[in-house]
Amino acid sequence: MLFITHAKQIAMKTSELTQIEYFEYYKPYVALVGDLSLVAALENGLVETKRFFNDIIPSEKHLYQYSIGKWTPKEILLHLIDTERVFCYRAMFFARDQGSSLGGFDENIFGVNCNANGRTMVDLLIEYIAVRSASICLFQSFDKAALKQGGMANNQPLSARAAGFIICGHEIHHKNVIKERYL
Repeated sequence: MLFITHAKQIAMKTSELTQIEYFEYYKPYVALVGDLSLVAALENGLVETKRFFNDIIPSEKHLYQYSIGKWTPKEILLHLIDTERVFCYRAMFFARDQGSSLGGFDENIFGVNCNANGRTMVDLLIEYIAVRSASICLFQSFDKAALKQGGMANNQPLSARAAGFIICGHEIHHKNVIKERYL
């Protein structure tokens, strides 16, 4: 893959995170990543998530809800995209301005206003690939000091590197939910 040979790639792993770098709520997400480097986890997610959503067939399953009010696979994919954008913004903000505070976001309001079900899965995957590619570039641009910098997000501690691992684990979590409840 194009990104693997990047000259500034940092081989930071989840085992290097400390308890004070992220809110306890995210611990299960980080645990799902395993002990991969951050960039490797992002790259693996790109390949696996693209394959995962492409393999949801027939296309009628893209609009399936296992219960009233639950998101469809299309809505989940756009939720992953939106969340990745938010966490990348947080990572960039903290890496460049240590000690800052950012508000939260309401994923349910985002979900109601996303129009994912009116889009094709191909269109959503193109957007996912673009966002993930940008995320990989962003995290590769940080040096070790920038990755360790943090601030407050939604009144909870978050480092730039923890934000990257949360993106990866959050993605794995939602693919697991789809496997268990949708397929």
